[in-house]
Amino acid sequence: MTALMGYAGGAFDLFHIGHLNLLRHARANCDFLIAGVLTDEMLELTKGKPPIVPFAERFEIVRHISYVDDVHAESVPDKLDTWREVGFDRYFKGDDWRTTERGRRLEAAFADVGVEVVYFPYTVHTSSTILRLALESLNHGAVTSERAEAQ
Repeated sequence: MTALMGYAGGAFDLFHIGHLNLLRHARANCDFLIAGVLTDEMLELTKGKPPIVPFAERFEIVRHISYVDDVHAESVPDKLDTWREVGFDRYFKGDDWRTTERGRRLEAAFADVGVEVVYFPYTVHTSSTILRLALESLNHGAVTSERAEAQ
């Protein structure tokens, strides 16, 4: 019997419980889990902003998560190209993608090559976006305080 290969790609910037939940659920649904970590360049291309945590550090963090069997540096924008490079049977994603146009395109493209897209509950109360906004707010407050003190 062939091992079921799974792939969970992401930025994994400001690693948090939502990331861990995705990897935990993914590992429970395959025999071998590969985590794809977007390079800094891919993250900027797809999200429109640079990461807070550099690629090498994000890669190292994900590599040491016990649910992850292997890590892949994701450096191409097309997920089918990633599939051609890595080879996997299931692609895992947060369910915030499920009803989006991007999600439907991803499902159709992967269906053509026999890859199943499996969605897991998105962790609403914690996200990299929320953490990034909190950091920006703290940074803005610190700059405002420094200006006030300088006057």
